[in-house]
Amino acid sequence: MKDTFINTVKGALRVGQTAAVLSKTGVNWLRGDRPPTPRLLRQTFEELGATYIKLGQFIASSPTFFPAEYVEEFQFCLDQTKSLPFSVMKKILIEELDRPLNEIYQHIDHEPLASASIAQVHAATLVTGENVVIKIQKPGVSNVLLTDLNFLYVSSRIIEYLAPKLSWTSLSGIVQEIQRTMMEECDFIKESNNLKEFKQFLLETDNHDAVVPSVYDHATTGKVLTMERFYGVPLTDLETIRRYCNDPEKTLITAMNTWFASLTQCDFFHADVHAGNLMVLEDGRIGFIDFGIVGRIGKGTWTSVSDFISAVMVGDFEGMATAMVGIGVTDANVNIKSLAEDIRSLYQRMDTMAPDYTVLENPDKNEDEINTILMDMVKVGEQHGIHFPREFALLMKQFLYFDRYVHILAPELDMFVDNRLNMLH
Repeated sequence: MKDTFINTVKGALRVGQTAAVLSKTGVNWLRGDRPPTPRLLRQTFEELGATYIKLGQFIASSPTFFPAEYVEEFQFCLDQTKSLPFSVMKKILIEELDRPLNEIYQHIDHEPLASASIAQVHAATLVTGENVVIKIQKPGVSNVLLTDLNFLYVSSRIIEYLAPKLSWTSLSGIVQEIQRTMMEECDFIKESNNLKEFKQFLLETDNHDAVVPSVYDHATTGKVLTMERFYGVPLTDLETIRRYCNDPEKTLITAMNTWFASLTQCDFFHADVHAGNLMVLEDGRIGFIDFGIVGRIGKGTWTSVSDFISAVMVGDFEGMATAMVGIGVTDANVNIKSLAEDIRSLYQRMDTMAPDYTVLENPDKNEDEINTILMDMVKVGEQHGIHFPREFALLMKQFLYFDRYVHILAPELDMFVDNRLNMLH
């Protein structure tokens, strides 16, 4: 009863904070501070904090749900936030682990390795000598998320009632999908289970060239995740990779084949393979990290996705069009030949893009390119009445990440025809 009362009070305070930020934005707008609506919304989200930053990132990765100008603007919605003092995070550790910390950790670095809206990461050493990282959820995050998301859900239902002819199929349905995604990311037990499941997948496929961090269960809870620490560099650090292994191209192929195999032989795929989450370790192995965001594709949808990939590999544009219809949701009578011609135009643009080596110096430009192509692909489908599930957008985004890595590490490799790549296990 006491906890319920405290959470209710915290929730009320959070609604008050939200109202204050929105009021401030409104006052500034009335005073003449009127940036374009997408930018205004993004800036407001960043002021509102964790939930809205995550919502902004959801918008940025969901061109199937949101207008292009909003998707483009929210690429700037960064998840790097100011770190909290270790004294604050230490309280979370003690409360969650329910044991004196010196019984678990020999040492914890007070300066975090990284800080995001939901958690921050600290390097540490266990009493048994292993080097680890501790992902610690920031205080009050789950309560803030629930309060914010419930507020958004109620607001969306009101908007649907007042404006039933909105272009979106179901605004409240989108909010529910966001809620599911965010709350999963806040449950570190789920992330630890994802790590273990992917490790088992590597064992079952006899893959010794890729690895995921081991989880230390005795120091892991829903808000604390203690994992093996990896030492290496991002997949885009070509010069260092050359010191770790003789053949960067082979290293990339290993990473790609591992991920492709997970599409059919694991219950999920890693849905955020940006360079920071794919490491080349000092011994040359590929390290997959951060399994907070994963994607799942149903067997029926996967058949169409597989057909789409097969069609891409042989340049069959009508096959791509037919597969896109199978992947998406549509009530329209799609003209396959017309859709195929539009895909041909987009494919030619992708195929003639010059390798962009400036990505090494400007990763944001790389991210912009990936999202632009992804949005164009989705736009082509939607022009023909096809609405794609978000999982398909996530899947295609990972393919585009790998296409960029090919330009950096193996510019002579064609990912759709090279027989070393097993795209359809």
